[in-house]
Amino acid sequence: MTGRLIAVGDIHGCHQEFADLLAQLELTRDDRLVLLGDLINRGPDSNRVIDLARAHAALPLLGNHELRFLAFRRTRDPKYLRNGDRETLDRLRPSDWSYLESMVLTHHEPELNTVFVHGGFLPDQPWAKQPASVVTRIQVIDDGRPAKRSEAPGAPFWADLWNGPPFVVYGHTSRPEVYKLKWSVCLDTACVMGGALTALIFPEKRFLQVRARRRYYP
Repeated sequence: MTGRLIAVGDIHGCHQEFADLLAQLELTRDDRLVLLGDLINRGPDSNRVIDLARAHAALPLLGNHELRFLAFRRTRDPKYLRNGDRETLDRLRPSDWSYLESMVLTHHEPELNTVFVHGGFLPDQPWAKQPASVVTRIQVIDDGRPAKRSEAPGAPFWADLWNGPPFVVYGHTSRPEVYKLKWSVCLDTACVMGGALTALIFPEKRFLQVRARRRYYP
């Protein structure tokens, strides 16, 4: 593998922190950038995040926020919207929608024995065959079913049951610190909530973080 492979956790519209992180990374043309979904929404400027991602030829993965926005655009069903979504929706440009539609569910690096995804996987099924409704949303496993941690507070996190291979790099389940296990690592360190934006740099598996400038979302 020439150059570095760099994965970045949930950005959620935090364009200044994303720009700060990119500046510290000092990307070369041999480097590759994978964004783990939820580039948009909640934070101050989703459009500028998309512009930065495009400018650096990033590979964006589909997050649950992009999935909801695309479902709403397709159906106009308000069940897909949450508080605060309208502000982001109203600002998305045609090119932004095209970018959201280009997002892929997973990225596999066989050489690193690693898969990148937004949310995670059910551990008892082939990872490559799991649908968007699972891999963008799963946090815990409640009686064999994927669920959000708020829906099943006592249920185990999917990553605690994942024994690999492959190694999984994911976001979605925000925590104050990187959550690293033998076969997985979560890079969502809650930037939009005043935490940090985290990158994982391969092949050395080194972490790089920038602190949020402030709390943007309660």
